Amino acid sequence: MESKKYIDDLTEIKSLMNKSSRFMSLSGLSGILAGIYALIASFIAYKSVSGLAILIALGEPEEQGLFGFISSLLGDYANPLTNRLFLTLVITLLLAIVTGFFFTARKAKKTGEPLWDNSSKRLLRNFAFPLIAGGLFTLVLFQYGIIGLIAPATLIFYGLALVNASKFTLGDIKYLGVANVVLGLTATQFIGYGLYFWALGFGVFHIIYGARMYFKYDRD
Repeated sequence: MESKKYIDDLTEIKSLMNKSSRFMSLSGLSGILAGIYALIASFIAYKSVSGLAILIALGEPEEQGLFGFISSLLGDYANPLTNRLFLTLVITLLLAIVTGFFFTARKAKKTGEPLWDNSSKRLLRNFAFPLIAGGLFTLVLFQYGIIGLIAPATLIFYGLALVNASKFTLGDIKYLGVANVVLGLTATQFIGYGLYFWALGFGVFHIIYGARMYFKYDRD
């Protein structure tokens, strides 16, 4: 009887130590919304590709205002299509970040967990390193015109970032990371269909993951 109590105490201590070294306030709702944003962005990008490809074939009109500014950023790679895709990407990313921060902060406040402590710092560092490396590699692909590998590369590096960060938060995100890595590798064999793989990885997979996280951890 005493040995069982001793084992139970050790298990509880191990659980407490594990929680103290992990950031546990990631929100399932933010994952669902991020997936919805990605699906909307994919649809907008699809429409942009369909409509603006004709304009590019007829001659690239001079871009004004915001799109003119984006043209100056993209330099030789600027055209009506890339400008709108770039803007769509930036808006989607900002929406996902703001939404994620809002719901994570709300959950941390609800559970009494600090939003910015050693565990969240470790999580951010381990998530950011593969993601930044992947972003720079993607820019190199864009620089050399290897457009067909951009979608696979972003999925692979994003998946690696999630796997790397899973050691410092809810372990469930590891499965999302592995799924995106596998999807990215698969996408290398279907060049030209990157938009569909993006919609599946950043959209559908995120919604499935977010729903799982919500019903497992968030719902009272």
